[in-house]
Amino acid sequence: MSIEGEFIRGAGPIAVLKLLDRGEMYGYEIIEALERRTDGVLAMGQSTLYPMLYNLEAKSLITARWDESGARPRKYYRLTSGGRKRLAEDSRTWRKLAAAMEALGVTRIGALLPHSNWKGAIA
Repeated sequence: MSIEGEFIRGAGPIAVLKLLDRGEMYGYEIIEALERRTDGVLAMGQSTLYPMLYNLEAKSLITARWDESGARPRKYYRLTSGGRKRLAEDSRTWRKLAAAMEALGVTRIGALLPHSNWKGAIA
């Protein structure tokens, strides 16, 4: 299951920043890591990821460099100091949100969407 709409707009950037906090990665590598590490929940295609990367770069949260030493040129992205600061701030916000949802008895985000097509939501 993948998350769409408002949730991916909120979760996507912090997920990408968290991946890049561990080291630089190129676009397709980020796509694969998001899918693998989140069991497909935060899976996204190129049409979602690349605009997000461009936006993060425009905000100076990440920076990019081209590596042309391999069989094909790749653009690698890495976190800036501003990106690390933003990641720390956003991580605190996500922890507060998760604690608030837990306090309400929400154990799955789908429980917030009673008219969604998500199955198995527990409230």
